[in-house]
This record gives sequence, structure tokens and C-alpha cells, in this order.
Amino acid sequence: MDARTRGLLLKFETGSATHVGRVRKGNEDSFLAQPEMGVWAVADGVGGYEAGQLASSTVTSMLETMGPAVSQPDQVARFQARVLAANDRIHQISVERDGGPMGSTVAALLIFKRSYACIWSGDSRVYLLRHQQLTQISRDHSEVQELLDQGHITEEQALAYPRRNVITRAIGIFDDPGLEVHHGEIEPGDVFVICSDGLTGHVRDHEILQTIQGRRSQDACDELIEKTLERGASDNVSVIVVRCHRAEATNYFPVAATAKDVQTQT
Repeated sequence: MDARTRGLLLKFETGSATHVGRVRKGNEDSFLAQPEMGVWAVADGVGGYEAGQLASSTVTSMLETMGPAVSQPDQVARFQARVLAANDRIHQISVERDGGPMGSTVAALLIFKRSYACIWSGDSRVYLLRHQQLTQISRDHSEVQELLDQGHITEEQALAYPRRNVITRAIGIFDDPGLEVHHGEIEPGDVFVICSDGLTGHVRDHEILQTIQGRRSQDACDELIEKTLERGASDNVSVIVVRCHRAEATNYFPVAATAKDVQTQT
């Protein structure tokens, strides 16, 4: 961190939205937005509506209990402990339900003061918009991503790959949820997008960039949901947008302040 950002105070404007989509009968996505704790997360359930919804809500319910952290390492440790507890609980529920498959992805943004951590398992994603460039921070834990990494298929072929929804890591399916973590420092003007694959299955990265530029967080979420619905919305879709602003010292909160924190289901 350079001298220009060392003493910077920040506040956070949050928008969030979820929709069942055009095809599914129920919504297996769950999300959590706690700006006061510096925690935002999207979870996408696996295993059919009832099982998937139960798995994803188990993840977000566990994360709700993290409580205030004293540092970012403490915040990350709290997150990981809650995910491991969710992993065990989903395993237990699966056994009680005669072993039927159930699990959930998770993608999360944690912010403590000016530091952020992105944590994920599965193919829900975290993006960062900085200096007019959108970067996918997370890397999909999926069969199609492995084929892309190995050069066996192209980006265009990946869009039509018949097993593109097969994930290689998840909460509740494996003994180890396989969480991956990326750390960084926040700059004023940064915008984070956290979403389920119901969004990225229909909306390309450059369209996400065009949609979130210059829009308030909630307006951006609503527009992204609308684009997905216009294109058939074959899956549930959830999205959170977190915009980082400079804050006046009188408006400073130690962890997070929110200019707008609205959760809607369209």
C-alpha cells in the first residue's frame, strides 16, 4: 500500500438480487450481505431443489454467525471454520436423507479495513472492476475449467460443453471443501461482483463490465438479473455488487459502512 492509500477511509455500497429463473421450479441459491461485518457471499445448491436449497442455506446460515473480526487473518479463519462446520452439517443431513447427493458452492468477499479476501469453492464467481478493467478473481472449480486449462477445448467450445455445470469442489460433497483464497488491498472506486453460475451462463464478462460501470450497486444487480431473464434464465441466478467509496472521517466505520444495502427478489 502506498502513501496515497495508507490513511484512506472507505465505505461500501451494496446491492443484491436473486431470481428463480425461467426454468427451475425453486431457488437453490442463497446469499448473505453483511456490510457491517465486511462479509458478502453467494451459495449455489446442488442436489435438486429441496436438497440444494437446504445445502446453500446451511452455508449462509453458518456464515451469519462469524461475528466481528479483529484482523483479516482472524476474519478468514472465522469464515473457514464456519464453512467446515457447514460441510459437516450437510454431510450429516445427507446421511439422514439416505445418502442422497447434496452440496453447495460458495463465493465470498471479506473486507477488513482496506484489505480484502476472496474465498470460493465451486463455480460461483468473484469479479473485481478496477480502473475500468474487469478481472475474474476466482477460478472455477469445474470440469470445463480443467479442460480449458489443459488446452483441450476453446473458450467458445466451453460455452456449449455438455458437462459445463459439473463442479470439482463443493461444500458438503467432499471431506475437504477445497476453499481457495485470494488476498488484496482495496482502492477507492473498486467494484466487486459475486454471483452464481446462473448469471455467467447467460451474461458474458464484457457485458457484466458494461452493466456495472456508472450504475449504483442495486441498479446494476437488477439490470444483470433482467439480462439473464431475457436470455432464458435456465438456472437460478444471484448477484451481489459491492462498490467501494472514499468516506469522510465523520462517516467512518471500522469494518464497513453501506450507502445502500438492499436485498430484493425480483
